[in-house]
Amino acid sequence: MRYLPLAEADRREMLRTIGASSVEELFVDVPEAARLAAKIDGLPDHATELSVDRQLSAMARRNLVAGEVPFFLGCGAYKHHIPSSVDHIIQRGEFLTSYTPYQPEIAQGTLQALFEFQTQVARLYGCDVANASMYDGSTACWEAIGMARRITRRTKALLSGGLHPHYVSVAKTMARFTGDVLDTALPELGAEPDIARLLDAIDAETSCVVVQYPDILGRIADLSELAERAHAAGALLIAVVTEPVALGLIRAPGEMGADIVVGEGQSIGVGLNFGGPYVGLFATRDKYVRQMPGRLAGETVDAEGKRGLVLTLSTREQHIRREKATSNICTNSGLCALAFSVHMTLLGETGLRRLAELNHAKAVRAAERLARVPGVELVSGSFFNEFTLRLSKEARPVVRTLAERGILGGVSLGRLYPGADALANGLVVAVTETSTDEDVEALSGALEEILA
Repeated sequence: MRYLPLAEADRREMLRTIGASSVEELFVDVPEAARLAAKIDGLPDHATELSVDRQLSAMARRNLVAGEVPFFLGCGAYKHHIPSSVDHIIQRGEFLTSYTPYQPEIAQGTLQALFEFQTQVARLYGCDVANASMYDGSTACWEAIGMARRITRRTKALLSGGLHPHYVSVAKTMARFTGDVLDTALPELGAEPDIARLLDAIDAETSCVVVQYPDILGRIADLSELAERAHAAGALLIAVVTEPVALGLIRAPGEMGADIVVGEGQSIGVGLNFGGPYVGLFATRDKYVRQMPGRLAGETVDAEGKRGLVLTLSTREQHIRREKATSNICTNSGLCALAFSVHMTLLGETGLRRLAELNHAKAVRAAERLARVPGVELVSGSFFNEFTLRLSKEARPVVRTLAERGILGGVSLGRLYPGADALANGLVVAVTETSTDEDVEALSGALEEILA
């Protein structure tokens, strides 16, 4: 489909102005042999807008829609109910069309929203200060590793085997250009995270220890001893949270000694949207604030004594001092951050705790029900709303068969870790407030038939 906004008279006037007699004349520098002399064989002519709309709609109907089938996918992206008021507010023109609030005198609403967002993230994570968001959880994780390098002047980062493999992949890509050495491992299909391995691996060269909480298999660990051991060695503890709803029920990483807490905020206010856009969360201690990447909205008082919001510590960003910037990220996910903040405000502290309790209760009932299916073993010990099952068969074909039956039954570890035979039978199942008892029964019944 082509969009040609100019009329024929407009095109003739443009050609006359530049001294060309036709559009073809603009391509005289392209050799004849390289020009397309006729239609491409097998490629149809351009279609009308109506035709394209129908074709794309037909293709979209081939998808399994998250809201129309039993849905148990997780591993860093979760299906939660988002109140309609969230979309109503973020689509107001004052928010939807705004960009970077460089001019605070005309961006007070945006700056106030970011200021409130930072406060919510800091309280949620148990930290002193948070920035105005980052692109997503994986980039926030990498930025935390880079921040630890600047603070400790060391380059060795210990990454838990329970850290999301996509986050590890981003870190490996970026480390090629910075010289950071990443100590990584695969997760083990057991009840406990690899805290013991991390404790043994900390040494005088370690800049940071990166641990996911809850981890990729849904397991929850006490981070207190890990924080103490890291600090004793002069290293920092970085906690990664991919499911922020969990913090309505479990202890915040900052309260257990984490120096930097990062993660994905998609669960609160932001839909799945076929993979994005999402919103990265980033918080730390006051003493490290000048090394924190991204934007920071601050509060001040103007010449008349009135409260005002501004961007502060902006020299961290490359639009000010690129050669000395703490980050390549010179923007934030403003609209998604606003959605997060609106949803969090609607929930309040009491609502967040109730939502977390509901998620956990549903997950426990689902885990107990699925564990009764022959050929299914519950691997996870403690978990929030996501747990891992060991199946009697390889999980990837099981997941495909479930999808053919209209059930999005979870994430196979074989898909996340291709080639890792020890993880091939692992299936990660996420249960949220949107999951019904009927959904769980449909999944358990289908698994019983497939594994028989």
